[in-house]
Amino acid sequence: MRFTSEQRLDDGVLERKFTLGEIPGILWTPGSASAPAPLILLGHPGGLHRMYPRLVARARHSVAEGFAAATIELPGGGDRPRFAAVEEARADLLRALAAGEPVDEIVDRLVLPLVEKAVPEWRAALDALLSLPEIGGPVGFAGGVIAIGLRLAVVEPRISAALLFAGSFVPRIMFAEARQVTIPLLVLLQWDDEGNDRQLALDLFDAFGSKEKTLHANMGGHTGVPQFEGDDGSRFFARHLK
Repeated sequence: MRFTSEQRLDDGVLERKFTLGEIPGILWTPGSASAPAPLILLGHPGGLHRMYPRLVARARHSVAEGFAAATIELPGGGDRPRFAAVEEARADLLRALAAGEPVDEIVDRLVLPLVEKAVPEWRAALDALLSLPEIGGPVGFAGGVIAIGLRLAVVEPRISAALLFAGSFVPRIMFAEARQVTIPLLVLLQWDDEGNDRQLALDLFDAFGSKEKTLHANMGGHTGVPQFEGDDGSRFFARHLK
């Protein structure tokens, strides 16, 4: 991990951009702390520059609650090399949704390659982040892509709890993995999400094997998650990471 820039935000949060090989990322930590902070990994759909305003708002909220927060760019996102096959699948998905056609095969082509590459990158980033003296764990994962969060919850034992956003498609083949998830979960679902399959999201929640799992469903579209869900998320992570 190599830090490439550093700035102090107006609320005292320290923001540092870094690279991990070819992967760019951002780390936010409290301005002053007497002990290493638990860590929340911030998931997103790709495009760090485009997503930055929402990511920094989430990070500041997390740091105010005593956590460190970090994110990395997804494969094919931002300035990273594009996945031609994934770009084609994304275009095919939009066409199929507009035409009301089946999308299961397209979702497999779109999501599975992303999960296969992104999850090892998140785990490598976690290795580097937990080596820093200001970060001590436990670790939570918050956000999307939900299929990435699902896979991480299965294969990464250092993640103790996850807040997942049911705002993207999940390949049906991954439902078997969902049954292996045992960590506490809080899942957010926008009831009128124009780009998501509501019934698939409900079926996935039912499939999760966690004994503690909570579903918060709110009216509104994809970007209409109520602000109070941030407070509920903080309480969720406080219970499981502190």
